[in-house]
Amino acid sequence: MIAIVVSRADSASEHIGERLLAVGDWEEREDETRPDAAGGGTYYRTDGFELREFDDLHIDLNDPTAAFGGGREADEKNADEPDADIDFLVFVSRHSGETGKLLTAHVTGNFGPAPYGGEPETLAIAAPGAEKRVVEALAARAPEGYDVGIECTHHGPTDVSVPSLFVELGSDEPQWEDAEAAEAVARAVLDLRGTGPDLVGARVGDATDARAEDATDPWAEDPADARPRHVVGFGGGHYAPRFTRIVRETAWAVGHVGADWALGEAGAPEANRDTIEQAFARSRADRAVIEGDRPALAAVVEDLGHRVVSETWVREVGDRPLPLIERLERDLATVDEGLRFGAVVPGKSSADAVSVLELPGGLLSRAQGIDPAATREAVEANAVAFDTEQAGTRAADAAAFAAGEESPGYADLVADLAGVLAERYDAVEVADGAVIARETAFDPDLARERGVPEGPAFGRLADGEPVEVDGETVTPDAVSRARTERFPIDAPNAAE
Repeated sequence: MIAIVVSRADSASEHIGERLLAVGDWEEREDETRPDAAGGGTYYRTDGFELREFDDLHIDLNDPTAAFGGGREADEKNADEPDADIDFLVFVSRHSGETGKLLTAHVTGNFGPAPYGGEPETLAIAAPGAEKRVVEALAARAPEGYDVGIECTHHGPTDVSVPSLFVELGSDEPQWEDAEAAEAVARAVLDLRGTGPDLVGARVGDATDARAEDATDPWAEDPADARPRHVVGFGGGHYAPRFTRIVRETAWAVGHVGADWALGEAGAPEANRDTIEQAFARSRADRAVIEGDRPALAAVVEDLGHRVVSETWVREVGDRPLPLIERLERDLATVDEGLRFGAVVPGKSSADAVSVLELPGGLLSRAQGIDPAATREAVEANAVAFDTEQAGTRAADAAAFAAGEESPGYADLVADLAGVLAERYDAVEVADGAVIARETAFDPDLARERGVPEGPAFGRLADGEPVEVDGETVTPDAVSRARTERFPIDAPNAAE
């Protein structure tokens, strides 16, 4: 079940709550065990959701889960163990700021002091997958003129015993009263029906989640490989443009985000190891993207056993199986060193799913000299992944090919590279452990012997046009020579 919290102290929250009830098929119920001000009295149920209203502002509610079906009282909860009956909790809220028309989502907590609710240096349990899905839904439903994004982690509550997030309508009275925008937020929240707090086995536009016990990475042999595709964010501004891009444009979700101002309030990373570790534990993440140059923070993250990755890493890895990525980065190159991925998807994610082989260097180099784009397409079409050079633009050295006879592989790549050579040579064949390319080409030495002066005449002959020299016609055939080139391809070696 997804719990929805409406605050009567927040006009935008009330407005969104009204639209939720208007567009959904809700059953009205009564809870006489709790005061009306604390979520009791009249509340509402529909398929997959329960909505309750509270008198206090959201940031002052501490842990409202006890009001919902199955909620635990405060003295029973463990902040790292979500409630079994509530998948996650959504605070529908106003957003205040000089940001114009804005629909936004974020998770809560304080990297440093706590002037706006919650405990200092304490982070709530995040719902990164739900945040990603609701942002996608907000973007699809936003009225004209509204921007959509995420914010950094800020304000309380911090002690909610299940994963939670805020979904907000901003940024001032005209927007809080905007019925169309309030309905967009309401419908985006209802679009979360049947999902959980995490993102596992992601597909762009078709994200899956870890709410169900059997939710796994589609490529994983073992459900233990089905780790959430979450990253923690550090640095950047309050409205987190880099992390908004990751949420909206990649197959990854973002958990806690410590903006520049929050990290500044928190102080030196070494003195805040516990809070930094909370960001990972309560985001269910083991990777971080850091905005800006923060070597001290990066050192603490690595020392805590996590990994700093780039936005490029997140984009390139996408929804590919993580155990396979780890093997490829170990045996080929890291993404930041130039590892890129092809179109071939292995049938499983284990280390045995691919073979890492040296590429036929001479053949590859010649093909790249003839048609770089077609060569890149050939490598991408046949490889699971490959090393690159020149800022990721040219394949180099080695590639990983899928195991199994039905998958494209090394031989298919050789055939496609031979096809690239055929653009330039008269005849190309694959035989005797090599690609053999034959051509009849202009020979400058023969042209000189016939008295052809170097310069434009050479160019015309090379282009297949005859030239006049001292009253004599010199044809291209007369100054051409048959040439054969061999590019070894047999017995590819496993890359070191």
